[in-house]
Formats: sequence, C-alpha cells, structure tokens
Amino acid sequence: MPSPYGHGTLAKTFALCAAVALAGLASPGALKILLPALTCATLLFALYFFRDPSRSTPKDPSAILSPADGKILHIETVSHPFTGPESTRLSIYMSPLDVHVNRIPLDGVVSRLHYHPGKYLMAFDPGSTANNERMEIGIDGTSCRMLFSQVAGFLARRIVCELQEGQSVHAGSRFGMIKFGSRVDIVLPHTVRIEVSEGERTRAGETVIGRVK
Repeated sequence: MPSPYGHGTLAKTFALCAAVALAGLASPGALKILLPALTCATLLFALYFFRDPSRSTPKDPSAILSPADGKILHIETVSHPFTGPESTRLSIYMSPLDVHVNRIPLDGVVSRLHYHPGKYLMAFDPGSTANNERMEIGIDGTSCRMLFSQVAGFLARRIVCELQEGQSVHAGSRFGMIKFGSRVDIVLPHTVRIEVSEGERTRAGETVIGRVK
C-alpha cells in the first residue's frame, strides 16, 4: 500500500498523467502510443516510490534501529553538543529506489526538533550534512539520547516530519519521509556500540545499527 505521506503527490501525478495520456490518444502517429506509455510508467514509478511495507521491529530495549532504508556511506567519530564527545555519526543514503518512509529508532521522548533551511547538494556529498536543508530530531530514550536528521538532497525538496517536541515515541513507528532521494544522518553517544559497517544496507525500523553498552 502507498504511504499516506504520498497521497497528495500521487493524486497530482495521476491527474497530470491522465491529462497527458488523453492528449496522447488524440495525437497523430507514434505519440498516440508513446505518451500514454510514458504516463503509465511515471504513475507506476510514483506508486513504487511511495510504497510503505510492514516491518518486524526487534523487541530489544538496548537496540537502536535504523530510521531509514538505504546504504551506509560514512561512519565517523564526532563531538556533538547533544550527544557528547566521542559520539559516532552514521550517514545513510536513500536512493530513489529505496523505501523513503522514516521510522523512530528507539523508545523515548522528542526533546529537540529544529528545521534548518539550506542548499540542495547531492545527498552523497559529505557537505550536505551541514549545508543542506534538514530536519534535526533529538530523542531522550530510557537508555540513551540520540540525534538524527532528515537531510534533503538534489532531488529531495520535501521533508515530511509529523513529530512534536515533548511527544512520546516508540521504536519502529512511522513519523515521516523525505521525497525523491535523500539521506539520514544519525549521531549516537559513546555509550552505544555500533553494529553496522560502511557499505552495509539498512531497513528502517528493522536493522539494528547499535546497542547500548
């Protein structure tokens, strides 16, 4: 089933595709076949992009789950005012073919929610972490606190986040998405043991990216 976050985009896409297909049917020659075929392909891609598969969330209170589907591009040690010194930052690249629905990594309370306007560098560009448009989310969990950001990319111009500060959240639950190619950056404190490596693929709400020591 398509995600409810995509219903508006899908409705607009369907209306546009219908108009183009009807124009194609009234066109001469090859356009009569080409335009309806292209609109069908566009609509099928949109339905595929906004898919929202169910996930099996591990029942492990020490586990930190991936908030996004994609490929881990970078893992590095950083110092961050929210998570402290010797924290670990992971960057997950979400290609246009990945599921783009984002999920909560651990049980807790949303203690930070800050929108940063910015550029639209390619999502795999290291500079996109600090310079791109992004939504920064901090969670105070029962076992640790963590920070993660929905980062817009070159194609991704729409960040959807339904969270509010002070809201209680549960691991594996959906909270938003980034439309059309993007990345998610996660910052974990030194009390979390990282259990993934660069190049590994993740599934939101299912892959354990770390565990509290």
